[in-house]
Amino acid sequence: MGKIIMQQFITLDGVMQAPGDLYEFEYGGWQRSYVGEEHLALIVEQAHAVEALLLGRKTYESFAATWPSATGMQGLADRMNGMSKFVASRTLNHADWNTTIIHGDAAEEAAKLKQELKGDLLVVGSGDLAQTLMKHHLIDEYRLWVHPVILGRGQRLFREGSEKATMRLMDVKTLRSGVSIHIYQPEIGN
Repeated sequence: MGKIIMQQFITLDGVMQAPGDLYEFEYGGWQRSYVGEEHLALIVEQAHAVEALLLGRKTYESFAATWPSATGMQGLADRMNGMSKFVASRTLNHADWNTTIIHGDAAEEAAKLKQELKGDLLVVGSGDLAQTLMKHHLIDEYRLWVHPVILGRGQRLFREGSEKATMRLMDVKTLRSGVSIHIYQPEIGN
């Protein structure tokens, strides 16, 4: 049985929106100045440690428009292009790029995938899907890459009205760029 790991790039004020996308909103691309060799090496390591990606439609479409033509990046492009992807969508009818579309209830299907896959599923971005998975207590591990920037607006991972939850800190790593990676596991019985 695999785990669902949520890996999110967030700001100090919790914004997760458009870390690399310059066009999504006025502060889009806010993460780009923090990405260096050390940052990339850890992303590559984490990508190789999972079996598949679990994405929402918007993140999938953004990734599918970029990654298939990408090369190099310490092997990240090959890994992203070679790994299986599952995309939760009510509207997407066709997907390439080693992708299976999940048309049914996203929480139910994610729970089934956890049971069926031997390896872990990695959720990146996918704000609406992240909310659904958190609401149904399907996240086994949170990897929050906290960037030393405050945007003051934008979509947040933990939104107003989110359910109370207690987390156990499993590890913290600080990069030379000032980014800190916090790894949490939800406490059972919150």
